[in-house]
Amino acid sequence: MKTILNIFKYRELLKNNVKKEIRGRYKNSVLGVLWTFLNPLLQLAVYAIIFPLILKDTKEAYVVFVCVGLIPWTFFTTSVAQSAYTIIGNANIVKKVYFPREILPLSVVVSGAVNFCISVLIIIGFCFIYGKGLTWAVLFFPLVLLIQFALQLGIAFILAAITVYFRDMEHFVQIGLMLMFYATPIVYDSRTIPAAFSFIMKINPMAVIIEGYRDIFYNQTMPNMIQLGVWGAISVALVFGGWFIFNKLQRGFAEEL
Repeated sequence: MKTILNIFKYRELLKNNVKKEIRGRYKNSVLGVLWTFLNPLLQLAVYAIIFPLILKDTKEAYVVFVCVGLIPWTFFTTSVAQSAYTIIGNANIVKKVYFPREILPLSVVVSGAVNFCISVLIIIGFCFIYGKGLTWAVLFFPLVLLIQFALQLGIAFILAAITVYFRDMEHFVQIGLMLMFYATPIVYDSRTIPAAFSFIMKINPMAVIIEGYRDIFYNQTMPNMIQLGVWGAISVALVFGGWFIFNKLQRGFAEEL
């Protein structure tokens, strides 16, 4: 409760830090915030060419299928990668000025969520271009987003704190994200996974979350509430566990930095 009150007290700092994270991402860029749309569109173009044309994947509205997986995945990888560096990157401020240190990883995840919500317009656009439109299932979107946000916030707390003491963690994170990409049904259908490896889809939180988005926008049905409920509970627990680890380790930040 004390931490929440502290963050509320420094809410202007949080807001400014979120703005800095968003603007800093496109600093000195001619196109600026337009890259929020261009980045996923360029990645999408690559997959849209490789799979349907070269690998002969004939899945209906494949562009929508990939888009619904790629954009949430970009939100995940960006937040996780940046959160690992956020304390080290703000070392001068952390050592000299008092403020709730939790604001730094929190601002990374919040700024990522803002970019993600803007990028969702791409998903909606392709849904209409390919004749799918939107259905009542879109009402479940805030729930899936909330679960993903909680998951990433918990991870952000842990990585931000541990990386201060173990700098190689940044490199392990990059490797982990690369491996996790192939274990997540972003460019392929989870139903094509052999039965012997289907358990990966259940223990991979991003697989469950992306399938939730895919049910909403692509299959246009209610997502699997049981799996989402399980990972929702785990994500909330991860936020508290991550905060506990962060709170314990932050006492030595100044000395390590």
